[in-house]
Amino acid sequence: MKFIIEEDLRNLFKKEPFTSYEIKEGERLTPGARQFLLDRGINIFDDDSYIKKGSENIKEQSKELEIRNDWKKKMFDSKMKSMEAQFLITAQELLYRDIFLAQSIINLGKQFSNIKKSLDEKNTDEIFCCKECTGIKADNFSDDLNDCFEITEFHIQLEKGREIIILHRLRCALRELEPFILELFENNDSENEFCKETIGKVNQSVNTLSQIICSIFGGKRCQRKS
Repeated sequence: MKFIIEEDLRNLFKKEPFTSYEIKEGERLTPGARQFLLDRGINIFDDDSYIKKGSENIKEQSKELEIRNDWKKKMFDSKMKSMEAQFLITAQELLYRDIFLAQSIINLGKQFSNIKKSLDEKNTDEIFCCKECTGIKADNFSDDLNDCFEITEFHIQLEKGREIIILHRLRCALRELEPFILELFENNDSENEFCKETIGKVNQSVNTLSQIICSIFGGKRCQRKS
């Protein structure tokens, strides 16, 4: 065992002042040497304190990350439940106006609910059925295609104007999901592809709604702007 005395530290401090001192393995400070360091506010570290401090930091960082990820997951789950309720209220509003349209929304809502299941199981193989039209094809069905046409005050004057507005409201709410998904996968580079596929599934719901809105407004003719 090598003892470090106060004089050793004084000579070392004269050569180059320091703010921390590490006690190496096999060394021990004398009481005078320890007091010398304490009087000058110099931090004292040994191997055990480094290991202990490092372990505590790792545990603390892991705990903070777990809390942050849990918070993001709760936000996403709450948003998903809100969207599932939006599908139900939309179907209910349409039920007495167009029972077949209401059933289409119920079916789409069931498909949408599978997004959360896919996230939990880390499986995005299942895709929505794409009924191709002039503007939406199988190869762009998962893309953010924007609205086929702008919904304005003109459309509320149409015979099916209320149906168009109700569906457009649901479509807008669906688009609010992407930031929640991006935040859920933030700083997780290993799941970037899974994040994109999940957003793609939301886009499939949005694009299906766009096709339904087009069919209400223009019959079988696609209304997507080129």
